[in-house]
Order: sequence, then structure tokens, then C-alpha cells
Amino acid sequence: MIRGGKTPGLAARLLPDGDFPEAGMPDDHGKPAFGKACIDVAVPGEGYPSGWVLLRGALIRRGGNCCARLDYDLGAGFTEAQSFEIPASGRGEINELICLPAGVKRMKWSPVGATGEFELSLLSLSRVNVLERYWLMVQRVMSMIFLHPARKRKFVDLGFFRMLIDLPGSYQAARKLRAHASAPHYQGWIGYFDTPGIRGHRQLERHIPEMAVQPKITLLLNVQAGHAQYLAATVESVRAQIYPHWELHIAAAPDCDPAIREVLGEFTRSDARISAGFLQADQVGATAMDAARRSGDYLGILGEHDLLAQRALYCIAAEAAAYPDAVLLYTDEDSIDEAGARTAPNFKPDWNPQLLLSQNYLGGLCVFRADAIGAAGGFPDRLDTGASCELALRVSEAANVRQIRHIPQVLYHCRTYRDGAAPEWAGNTPCAAGKQMREAYLARNGICGEVIGVPGAGGYRIRYAIPADMPLVSIIIPTRDRLDLLRRCIESLRGLGSYPHYEIIVVDNQSADPVTLAYLDALAAGKIATVLRHDRPFNYPAINNFAVRYARGQVLCLLNNDTEVITPEWMEEMLGLLHQKDVGVVGAKLLYPDGKVQHGGDLVGVGGVANHAHAFLRRDDPGYQGRALLAQDMSAVTGACLMVRKALYEELGGLDERYLPVSFNDVDFCLRVREAGYRVVWTPHAELYHRESASRGKNRSAEKVRLAKREAAYMRKRWKHALRRDPFYNPNLSQERPDFSLSNAPLVEGSWLT
Repeated sequence: MIRGGKTPGLAARLLPDGDFPEAGMPDDHGKPAFGKACIDVAVPGEGYPSGWVLLRGALIRRGGNCCARLDYDLGAGFTEAQSFEIPASGRGEINELICLPAGVKRMKWSPVGATGEFELSLLSLSRVNVLERYWLMVQRVMSMIFLHPARKRKFVDLGFFRMLIDLPGSYQAARKLRAHASAPHYQGWIGYFDTPGIRGHRQLERHIPEMAVQPKITLLLNVQAGHAQYLAATVESVRAQIYPHWELHIAAAPDCDPAIREVLGEFTRSDARISAGFLQADQVGATAMDAARRSGDYLGILGEHDLLAQRALYCIAAEAAAYPDAVLLYTDEDSIDEAGARTAPNFKPDWNPQLLLSQNYLGGLCVFRADAIGAAGGFPDRLDTGASCELALRVSEAANVRQIRHIPQVLYHCRTYRDGAAPEWAGNTPCAAGKQMREAYLARNGICGEVIGVPGAGGYRIRYAIPADMPLVSIIIPTRDRLDLLRRCIESLRGLGSYPHYEIIVVDNQSADPVTLAYLDALAAGKIATVLRHDRPFNYPAINNFAVRYARGQVLCLLNNDTEVITPEWMEEMLGLLHQKDVGVVGAKLLYPDGKVQHGGDLVGVGGVANHAHAFLRRDDPGYQGRALLAQDMSAVTGACLMVRKALYEELGGLDERYLPVSFNDVDFCLRVREAGYRVVWTPHAELYHRESASRGKNRSAEKVRLAKREAAYMRKRWKHALRRDPFYNPNLSQERPDFSLSNAPLVEGSWLT
């Protein structure tokens, strides 16, 4: 039996290159004392085994990088080559075959790859014979074949035929689909998933004549003060397009570099689809609008020095042909340096109106239908990605979600520079122009609000005004015993919250503690809260549905008893969002008591039925593309702090108390809200602490496990279509865990991926 230097099942915190808590060694403040960020693995008796061995154990991890590794030393120290990645199941089960060389002198175990938490059991390492090894491999491969769809298995080359001729290779492929397998490096991901071969390009070329509509795409390029060689590379990336029906209009300053003039002259003479003009800055917008009218189809802005993937315009044209009413199309993107190396992929969500108000997440390549630009008031005065954002805000005001198309492929490469400086047009950094365009959006739509920069996320916060009539908010708090939690929750509501017009409804679910019962009586007697008794077995939806019948407010706030207010204006923030167009539900940012993120919105279908995004980040960590600090549309939010209009709650029948008495009832409700045509918004600007079901505890009895499985099975059946792909995530990101890491098997359509 291998022992990892810790007592079994002891929860611990880990800092990647910092310190590691030694078991039972608290510091002067009662917190764990820290040592190294790995665990020495010791084997009693005859020493480390060699050959094929089976590593078994349990490792429950919560954090951003849940990749565990087992390293070994043959006497000359640890090296990168002497290391095994140890994936685990979603439940944390380790059952991995590894081949150890003879002569191992020392081993170390790294439970997680970044800041996070873990619970580690004892590990066992046992030799296996040939028959055992092949049987274990067959079990793993077969389980992954039946668990994952063919399209997903194709990307890791896992199938029945390969298993018959190359079982060890199939076993290695199956490892990539384990919940806690490591994410691929971006360069390797590009080589495997983003490098179409000759056959792929030919397939696209053959499809072009078959397209029912072949729209002309007009690209506009404004040259300010660039380098001639970068300009040439940009134009060449347009000329290299597989799709032939395009035109490029280049606007350059009258006093531009002579080398720029020479490059433009060469291109205009060699390709009739390219035109160039020398314009003052205030003439660019009018010229762009004229080009849009003449093209009659779609128009996009190309960033100075940026590059298009060879299939970019084909993918846009194919999408426009498939959705002829589309008014806006955008793609994923990455960065490219002066040496041609691609980094920093930006995999975007589908249409996310609240995120666009928070940040120009659409980025570089946005293509608009020309008549939609005219209907939205024409082109802005400038010609940059800020113009694309302003156009998107205006065009989207008259569009529906089906008319805004996201193409989840990296088709655009933003140029970065040796000094690290971004060009003027490229950033998401809060600036006066970004603030002004959002203020103009609010004014056009009659929305009262204030635009505030969020520098840490490169975006903005819209602080919406609350309704003038100040609606009554009914705060519903289910509870059972645990007076310490309930008292802290209510005291924070009354002492820290700044919104005055609310009522508290406490629903007691079979409390037995005399002190708690006395406190509840005091709340009722003092008219601090309405106290209701729900003397039935725990059923979270039933408790809340029962309380709603007694709620007097126009707005409901479902709130756990183990929460505590941090942001005084949390209710104003959520109310302001709730009263925006089509918003049905608003959720808050919840933090663990140590300040790390517990809930940042819910992603559905990722890692199972649903999981919290941004979990275990630091409170001020921007997360993926700044999204942990920006308000945005999400598929769902947690019922631990959820605000909804009472009329909508009752219209949808409340929470599902029949099929989902414990878990996923909040996710199910949010999905029903979205099914009814409303939006679900999460805001990081309303913050509360959450101790995550502390009053109920973690009951892992056999009956609870069976109930959890039934609830998960119901969700998978009821919401099969929704769990297949979360529109606010991205199919190129991991579907095994909600950490925005790259996927080993992206769910992206396209024969060019072969």
C-alpha cells in the first residue's frame, strides 16, 4: 500500500508552487502549516514495483486544473519524461494502468495542477499479469466507446476496429476522455483540429457551387500607420481565401508611408477585387457605408495587420446561406505574433447580449448584412473593432437570436507585437469610446443606467436604475436547525443590505433544536420575518413553492440559509437586471468563506448535467476572457441566490417538486425560463458568501445516491437537447469539466477536420 503523506480523506488546500499542508500540523492561527506542493510516495517493504501495475485510489478535486501526475526518479532526479498523467473519473475514482521501469528510487504525487482543493484517499499499487492488463484495458476502452458519441470518439481515434488491432493505443486514447484528463496544448490542438488538409480544402471548394446562395462579402480595411510587410500579409490572407466571392476596400491616410502606397498599388493592379483610396479619418465611415450599399450582401471590418484563416470567408458564406435571415455573423479567434506563432485562443459563446454590453466579446471578425447596417443608422465614423461593437449593439436591437450566428472556429488571427503593445483598435480595455457607445445604447432604448469601467476584466458594468415604484422583494429562506447560519444570514440582510423594500419569509423544515425554535419564534414575534412551518421530509422545491403562496412581493428571491451578504447593493443590482428586456431570472456571484468563487453561473451538459463556472477562482480573478468579473447571459444560475418575478415563477409552475426534490431543480427552472423565451443573467456585482448546503450536510447514504442518480437521469432525458451544447460556453472547450480548458474532442461540425 502506498501512503501519500496525508491521512485518508483529509481535505487540504494546495498552491501550485507554494506550500502544501502537512497532516495534523496547524499553524499559530489554526490553519494548516505548509510544505511542498507535492507528496512523497513511500512503499513499505521491498520497494517500488516494476512492470505493469495498477494504481487505484480516490482523489476528489475542485479547482481550475485537476490534472494529477505521478513522477518517478531513477537516481538522477525527476525529469519531465519520467512522469505519468493520472486521469480520474468525474467521481474522482483512480483506476489507471502504468508501466514502471525497474530501479525507481523515489516517487512523488501531485494531486492538482493549480490552486484548488482536494480530498485524497490511500493509494494502492499492485502488479498485474498479461491477462489482467488486457482485461482492464478492454473494460476502459469499451466503457468509453459506449459512453461517448461517435463524433467525439473520432477526434481521439477511439473505435472498435482500433481496439482490435491496437489495444494499448486505444487505452491511451480513452484516457483523453476521462473527466480529469489534461487539456491539450494549443499548438498541438491547432495541428490536430485546426489544420485542414488538402482533402478538406477540396471538399469546401466542391461545396461552393452547390450553395443555394453565394453572397458577396465586402471587407473594409483602414490603414493608419502600419508596416508595409504586415499590410501585405493581411491582404494576401484575403486573396488566399477558398471562397472567391469577395471584395476588399482599403482606406489609407493621404500622408501614409510611400511603402504603403506601393503595396496598395501592386495589389489593386493585380486583383480587380481590391480597391484602395486615400481618405481623411472623417471620410472613412461614409465611404464604408457607400461600399455596403454597392455590395448588397455582407460587409465586415478587417483589423489592420490581422490575418484571415484560408477557409474564413467560406465558413461565413456557408453560414449565411444556411441562415439567409442572418444579420450578424462572428467567429472565434486567436493571436499571432511577428514570427507567425499562434497563441491565446478566444473561444466565444453564442449570442450573449449582456456580455456584449459588458465587453466587446465579438472581437475581430464580424460580418453584417448590408441592409441591416443601413436600417441601424449606417456606419460609425471610425473603422475599427470598436465600430464592429457599436454596429452589433445597434443591429441587434432589431434582431432575434436566430439572426445572430456564431461560427465556433478560429478563423481570425489578431496581430500582436514584439513590445507587447496592442494596436489602438484591438483592445477590450475600458475607454471613453466604449463607454460612450454603451451610454448611447442605453439612451436609444430608454434605459436608465450608468456605465462604469471594470479594468481587471477589460470591460464595463452597467449599473441599472431600479424601478421607480421600488417593488417589494420577498426573500424566501428554507432552514433546518443550524441557528448559527440562519442568524448570520438574516443579520447580514438587515445590517448590510441597502435596499429597503423587502420581506423575509423563513420556512422551517422540521427543526428540532430548541434554541433555533426559540429564535424563529422571536423573529415572528418581532415581525422581523414571517415564519412558516413545513413539517414534511426535505424537498427544496416543495418548500419554496409552499412559501411563494404566502409571498406578498412582486419579486421573489430564493436564498439559502447558509448565505451572507457582502455587497450592500446586491438587491439593487439584481433588480436592475431583472427589469431589463426579456430577463426572467438573475443570479449572484457566490463565494466560499475563504474568498474563492463558489458560483459564477451554471454551464449545462459540461461535466455531467450542470456545473458552476469559474469555481475556485480568487474573488478578483478575471477568469477566462475576463468573464468571471462581467455580467452575462448564462444557461442557468443556482437557487442559492436567485431572483425572479413572482408572476413568471407562478406561470411556469415553480420548482419541480415531483422529479427533482433535491438537485438540479434550479437548473431545470432556469431552462424552462429560457424555453419560455426569457433570458437568465448572472452578475458578479452582487456578491454573497455561501457555505454550500452546510445545514443539510453531505449525506452519501445509498438512498441519497440512488435519488441523485434518478434526478440526473431525469435531467438528461428532459433536457437532452439543451445538455448537448451550452450556448454560453463553446464546443471547442472541455465538455468533461467546466474550466474553459481546451477539449481533447471538440464538438465542432466540419469535414475539413479530417
